[in-house]
Amino acid sequence: MNFSALSALLALSFVLLPLAARADRGLPADTKTVRDLAYVTDGHARQKLDLYLPAQPKGPLLVYIHGGGWRAGSKDGVPSLGLVALGYSVASVEYRFSQDAIFPAQIEDCKAAVRWLRAHAAEYGYDPKRIAAFGDSAGGHLTALLATTGNVRDFDKGENLDQSSAIQCGIDWYGPADFPGFIPPSGAPMVQRAGPDSVLVQLFGGPLGEKMELARRASPVTWVTKETAPLFIEQGTKDPLVPAAQSTGLADKLKAAGVDATLEIIEGAGHGGPEFTTPDRVHRMVEFLNRHLGLGANGKS
Repeated sequence: MNFSALSALLALSFVLLPLAARADRGLPADTKTVRDLAYVTDGHARQKLDLYLPAQPKGPLLVYIHGGGWRAGSKDGVPSLGLVALGYSVASVEYRFSQDAIFPAQIEDCKAAVRWLRAHAAEYGYDPKRIAAFGDSAGGHLTALLATTGNVRDFDKGENLDQSSAIQCGIDWYGPADFPGFIPPSGAPMVQRAGPDSVLVQLFGGPLGEKMELARRASPVTWVTKETAPLFIEQGTKDPLVPAAQSTGLADKLKAAGVDATLEIIEGAGHGGPEFTTPDRVHRMVEFLNRHLGLGANGKS
């Protein structure tokens, strides 16, 4: 790897750390930023996205999907903007929360955003055939669901239906993957299978035991086939919100189907933290993206 690519990689590692940082932190000076693009005509206030474009946006696009328990979060503070220095365009997507609409609204919105991004690729310059996604927690779940349902039209609703909502690869940080099999790793009320404070209850509109079919449809493991997009999965062993078995189970099913899946179990890590963005780990994630998006080790096509 040459010096400029290494410098950009280290910049990416720095930008990945402050998830709540200003959205434009670490961007090259010639980056074009376009905010609050509606991907659904006359849609909900949260059905919008931001675009960060390099000076010559002819390369791939990374779609960032934020976490927040499907009930909170923002498209601001994007943790992957260092990729702009490597020639990537980056889109950050907001979606309806569970208090706005229960599942499948969230994946329908993510798919609508990907279709919109493909439909407008010529306008903004990135390559519509090279789209990846990255998400953490609830965003990791939605990223994995995008990866596993690329050839499924069940969740494609609304506009730009002539466009595919498939992604070419994804990075999933500690996203739930099997809701029927979800065993809370702690006593935190927000991750219980029942109870008014549970994000799962809020997502499905009732206790898991009463919403099993919806929970099954929301689970990335349900949709895994040999056509699933490659996934890079990171998971901490001490995560108090998402048990490691969710990520290991998904990785096992992906590998059994012949899908290119990378699983990195981080000993002692919780639900996020600096362990996820060490330089060597960021390096491997960037190499994974470059490989599956047709780029060389130096980020060149």
